[in-house]
Amino acid sequence: MAAVELPAITVNASADASAQGLSPAYAGGQVARGGRAGILGTNDNMDTPFSITSYTNEFIQDRQARSVGEVLQSDPSVRVARGFGNFQESYFIRGFTLGSDDLGFNGLFSVLPRQYIATELFERVEVLRGASAFLIGANPGGGGIGGAINLLPKRAPNEALTRLTANVGSGLHHHVAVDVARRFGPDRNLGIRFNGAYRGGGTSVDHEDVGLGLAAVGLDWRSHRLRLSLDAGWQDNRLKRTRTNVMLDNSLTSVPRLPHPTTNYAQPWSYSNERDLFGTLRGEFDITSRITAWGAYGLRRSTENNSLANFTLTDGASGDGGAARFDNARKDYIDTSELGLRGNFDLGPVNHRWVLSGAYFKDERRNAYAWDFFNPLPTNLYAPVSWNRPAFSGTAFTGNNLAAPALNARVRLMSFAAADTLSVMQDRLLLTFGLRYQTLRMEDFEYNTGIRAPVYDRDHVSPTIAAVYKLTRQISLYGNYVEGLSRGEQAPVTATNNGRMLAPYVSKQTEVGVKFDGGRLGATLALFTTSKPRGVIDASSTFVAAGQDRHRGVELGVFGEPVRGLRVLGGATWLDARQQATGNARLDGMRVIGVPNFQASMSADWNIPFVDGLILDGRVVHTGPRYSYINDTDPVKIAGWTRFDLGLRYLAEVAGRLVTVRGRIDNITNHGYWASVGGYPGQGYLVAGMPRTFLLSASVDF
Repeated sequence: MAAVELPAITVNASADASAQGLSPAYAGGQVARGGRAGILGTNDNMDTPFSITSYTNEFIQDRQARSVGEVLQSDPSVRVARGFGNFQESYFIRGFTLGSDDLGFNGLFSVLPRQYIATELFERVEVLRGASAFLIGANPGGGGIGGAINLLPKRAPNEALTRLTANVGSGLHHHVAVDVARRFGPDRNLGIRFNGAYRGGGTSVDHEDVGLGLAAVGLDWRSHRLRLSLDAGWQDNRLKRTRTNVMLDNSLTSVPRLPHPTTNYAQPWSYSNERDLFGTLRGEFDITSRITAWGAYGLRRSTENNSLANFTLTDGASGDGGAARFDNARKDYIDTSELGLRGNFDLGPVNHRWVLSGAYFKDERRNAYAWDFFNPLPTNLYAPVSWNRPAFSGTAFTGNNLAAPALNARVRLMSFAAADTLSVMQDRLLLTFGLRYQTLRMEDFEYNTGIRAPVYDRDHVSPTIAAVYKLTRQISLYGNYVEGLSRGEQAPVTATNNGRMLAPYVSKQTEVGVKFDGGRLGATLALFTTSKPRGVIDASSTFVAAGQDRHRGVELGVFGEPVRGLRVLGGATWLDARQQATGNARLDGMRVIGVPNFQASMSADWNIPFVDGLILDGRVVHTGPRYSYINDTDPVKIAGWTRFDLGLRYLAEVAGRLVTVRGRIDNITNHGYWASVGGYPGQGYLVAGMPRTFLLSASVDF
């Protein structure tokens, strides 16, 4: 039977109850022609004064990515890290950290699962680089200074879809998924899409075990003037004996050598379980042919329980260290909403595209913990020692009741934004002006007593100004001034104002760039500088806002299908991230924790000649040396790394059905490396990269 390469099914329905719908895919199908720039909506890249990349579902499937982090391995401006003391994905964007619980879903923050988001839950991954307080509002978790990530939900395509996928991988990992979509009605105006998945088994790391179940449904309805969408999902993610971060004790004088790539230094009884229920509702109505109103609401209800034993290294030469038991229970109650109007009008030769928006966010967090800090279990980084789970000692730190976590924090954010984009010179020059007024109210409640600490209640106005000039049909020049906004840091216990929070941090970014669209090959070049204030303890032992982290950089990106059958995607980022005016002469001018001078990702997709439907892909990911700090002031250099990945897929028509078989090997050389340094501001822990990992999958479209 002859094998043929069949076209991918394309989602033509709106992803966000918007008349704009999804931006079409660029040549090669790996990225879209445009993306969503917050309240400015979805626009073509050549018309957008910001740097945005939107990775398509076709790309996600072909790379067999299982999480947001695995998708973003291909992004040259992003590096994947891990949260502090847990297994939450975290992302360095332009050298600033963003936690996975601060991701957007269809434009709403913190709606999807907090620690791990499976790829079955979204259609696209959009990366907006740079500060974005005006575009999307202050990030609830305090991140978003270097950029934002928005995930688009799946919608029923115009053609019926029934897809069954199964895969196996390293560590006897197994995974099955189903994706079903239909449209109904005389005008096919009602769409339903269901995704379900189950994962289980081990990983390429010794003795790790994972289990995940999920179910998600997306509904959309559209008429001439009204568009509605509803997304609801459930995810149950369970981890057992997952390899921990490596904390560096203050007594160290050097960085440890790497253990064998498959070595697991987690305790056998450690686990982390998270269950999430979430949903969004969005609607859009055309009041007139030029004015549209929209509204959206989202929620998440989460329960987390874990028993951990993170490894702290005390002897860099021998690998000796300890792991203290830490149990945690947490419940999150997230509610978020937005309302807005957008429209356009002509005033003489100038076209105005305006938008007004209001947003509200609330997070109530219940938490409890027990931490046996003074009783670590002796173990070794290179020859791990397993212990039975110990009972907590009388010296363990405790907070609230693990069986019934109590209210620990409440966060409320409210904002109002207005913007106007002026189009002149027959749309060759686009000027955008905007303001967002925001209030941040945060309440912390003491463990065990429930007493509320002094309320943190601040407001700020975040401006932006941006421009695009279309030099030719193929070249756009752009520039912007944007501010980021995040809650101030909390004074540590060593400060005289222990527990007090500083005023909101306002980061300031300027950026200029050029974009090229050759029809089949696109490229971007951006130069930027971003400054972020920081907190320090002054001579009077008071925690104050002083100094800054200044990130300067150059980003280069390429994408497309320059010749038929060969697709390319990747680029490079040069970063100079320095600490300034820290109050400590030993730190001034030193590099920011975890940020390399240079990083790059490059991949190629090649249709092998003379074998219809057979496609080879390769990827190289490089991260330069980074720095951590011992005793908070002594810099230690962490070696850079380079990883090679290889994939092969085959598409064929069997009995009238599209069958796709994909095989993949990540880290084909089984190279050991410290994948990230830090991932939480001010912390320099190490995370080991994954060893060689095999994955084989098959999908059938019925």
